[in-house]
Amino acid sequence: MEHATPQLNDLQRKIKTLQEQGAIDLSTEEDLSIAVMNLVSLEEHFFFTAEKTGRPEHFDLLNEVRTTRKALMGRLVPKHEGETWCITKHLLAAAMRLIEVGTKLHSDGKTSEAKETFDHAYKMYSLFWALRLKLIDAKGFRAVAAKEKPWTLEDVVDKLVDCCDE
Repeated sequence: MEHATPQLNDLQRKIKTLQEQGAIDLSTEEDLSIAVMNLVSLEEHFFFTAEKTGRPEHFDLLNEVRTTRKALMGRLVPKHEGETWCITKHLLAAAMRLIEVGTKLHSDGKTSEAKETFDHAYKMYSLFWALRLKLIDAKGFRAVAAKEKPWTLEDVVDKLVDCCDE
């Protein structure tokens, strides 16, 4: 990483120290965040299935999935303040849905729209990590999301969260 800013270098050192202390495993947490995305989608599917079929037992399945999702979210966001829990949950859910929309657009040959949608998904996922790693707080969420910085929120995922680093 040749052109890293002092802030990114400081952040990398902090995360490396946490990783060495065994306090954080971003590779595992990335997998866990994807699992939570899928669990949120399952909750939605059980809801719509229950409503469309008139079979309320799907609400019981929804509740089972929700219980698991809450437990796993607790591993990702153990300490939260204000709306941070819900914000992170909705960022993951939005990222998952945008990935699905982008995939459909891409398969329909709408590559430019797909790329734009994928970029939005990645931005939402990066914002999740920025909150998760406490790079921003819920109060500063809107301002940080709108600003260009010497290193972007996407750099967090690109440079620090690597699911292939086992």
